[in-house]
Amino acid sequence: MSAPVVVLAGGTGGAMLARGMLDVVGEDLVVIANTGDDAEVHGGYVSPDPDLVTFWLADAIDARGWGLRDDTFAVMEALRALGEDVWFTLGDRDLAVCLARARRLAAGDRLTVCADALRHAYEVRARVLPMSDDPVRTRVRAAGAWHEFQAYMIRAGAPAPVEDVEFAGAAGATPTPEVVDALHDARAIVVGPSNPVISIGPILAIPGVREALRATSAPVVAVSPLVAGRVLKGPTASFMAWAGHPLDSAGIAAAYDGLLDGLVADERTDALPTLETDVAMPDAAARERLARDTLQFALALG
Repeated sequence: MSAPVVVLAGGTGGAMLARGMLDVVGEDLVVIANTGDDAEVHGGYVSPDPDLVTFWLADAIDARGWGLRDDTFAVMEALRALGEDVWFTLGDRDLAVCLARARRLAAGDRLTVCADALRHAYEVRARVLPMSDDPVRTRVRAAGAWHEFQAYMIRAGAPAPVEDVEFAGAAGATPTPEVVDALHDARAIVVGPSNPVISIGPILAIPGVREALRATSAPVVAVSPLVAGRVLKGPTASFMAWAGHPLDSAGIAAAYDGLLDGLVADERTDALPTLETDVAMPDAAARERLARDTLQFALALG
């Protein structure tokens, strides 16, 4: 394996770009995934972003954009029939993944080991690394109350405006040795088209990660999550407003606070060298094209 290409990912946009990058660099791809959305639900340990990335890389993602293709929901239906409050829905095979992970963690395995076992089970060539083995939980204050991230998104319906955000546990967490090595050894680092505040923010909140990005000899570029000035999915607008950044290329650049060498976007900014290109990813060809162009742009900056 040559020097890796590292993608920082959270949410659908980051996972889709990672899938395109897999077609470009194969087993040299390393994805560092946000774990701030993790939760304990239905007796399982749910790790949404690492799983989302893994399912995309395995070409096993469902058309819904989450979970496994053609999964069934018999367990959720049975829990509802028993009077359970099922506000967080998992498919049957998805639940099996989460139950197996909970058991491995209870037996002393690291979250990184669990993620590696899952990607091998789905025959994924690239590595998928949780940002930390330590628990970090994104919490959002809205409508006068604090919410765990999944409850904010699903149960509360992502109310706006966002009043505050915290990454509980981040200050005491450490990046894994695998994450540190990947950032150090990378030939290019790409921040996926993810929500800068709640998808990439938890990764950057872990002590040592920002320092590693500043110290690396690899070029660091971000792909904007905005398509024609709009957010295609998720509450990015609310969180960017809370962070005080405009919803444009300049705002995306500012959200990363001097960490970037360049930006890939469909709108130019004077803040950074910019590859102005179509960042929409409607199909596999578009994902591969964006990944290839992003990597070439990054390496040219290096």
